[in-house]
Amino acid sequence: MKYSPEDIIAQKILILDGAMGTMIQKQDLNEDSYRGSLFGDHPLPLKGNYDILNITCPDVIRKIHTAYLEAGADIISTNTFNANAVSQADYKMEDQVYRMNLEAAHLAGEAVSLFEKSGGSGSRFVAGAIGPTNRTASMSSDVNDPGARQITFDELAEAYSEQVRGLIDGGVDILLIETVFDVLNCKAALYGISNIFEERGISLPVMVSGTITDASGRTLTGQTLEAFLVSVSHFPLFSVGLNCALGAEQLRPFVQELSGKTDFYVSAHPNAGLPDQFGQYNQSAEHMAMVTEDFMKEGWVNIIGGCCGTTPLHIRKIAESAKKYPPRQRPLLKKYTRLSGLEVLTITPEANFVNIGERTNV
Repeated sequence: MKYSPEDIIAQKILILDGAMGTMIQKQDLNEDSYRGSLFGDHPLPLKGNYDILNITCPDVIRKIHTAYLEAGADIISTNTFNANAVSQADYKMEDQVYRMNLEAAHLAGEAVSLFEKSGGSGSRFVAGAIGPTNRTASMSSDVNDPGARQITFDELAEAYSEQVRGLIDGGVDILLIETVFDVLNCKAALYGISNIFEERGISLPVMVSGTITDASGRTLTGQTLEAFLVSVSHFPLFSVGLNCALGAEQLRPFVQELSGKTDFYVSAHPNAGLPDQFGQYNQSAEHMAMVTEDFMKEGWVNIIGGCCGTTPLHIRKIAESAKKYPPRQRPLLKKYTRLSGLEVLTITPEANFVNIGERTNV
């Protein structure tokens, strides 16, 4: 019997897999590998378009999934971080988006099935990875025009909807909106997902993971962590968490803050430290496992994994540590009206007159 993610997460800390890009880079693939037999005449270079490998090099992607499963991952994420029409426009591959996601979900599902048939114990799940795209809906693209945008909310929602259709048709168990640097992009993804759920009469667990860009504790668009949390709390999320940008040491205070301020399950998948001058991540698996073990010992997380620079060895070490600790217990939070822009406004019974709007003294 295969249990659901909701069943398992109450019993143990779930292990999320590590970096896909890091593992693909280790394969040393050339342009022909990316093109395969289907895209030999494509007008633009395709090397670096990792998502097309779901179609042209499926064995490579399946092998990476298998390595993470063997390392102890309970959740493996699809190779679809940029498998959306917005990001694929750079390669003129928009017409392949649905297929990329469909095949990616199939590959991850096949890896899970093969792992289970070969004697792997426990339930394993496939999370459909949904990246932030290479556009931002909140920030101006023109320093001289604060209202200028390269993309609209509706365009993002449509792009995400197409991606989600492919992932669901491919059989994913979870949807993972990750590396959120602009909450408006994330809300477009959630809007698209809710429309697909309603259209199909289904529901899947949805994870959201934001990214804090530096020690200020804010996203790229300037939101505090608590404001980000409030901005996505309208949706019945399975979990909310943090990933990318920072290593585990730098992420520690923000994971602690998040744990105390949400009654959703909490996830964390940091980078393998900070990149060196060549953009390489050199933090050892042992050191990263030692730092992330503190998250588990303190009772801050329900899901733990790795982002940039992490490998199956990192995940194996983290998984070994996770066996020692129970999952985080969700706190009971008082219900208040919480509103968010870049900061949070919480209206409590003790609050006095709350002025809504803005006035201009001429």
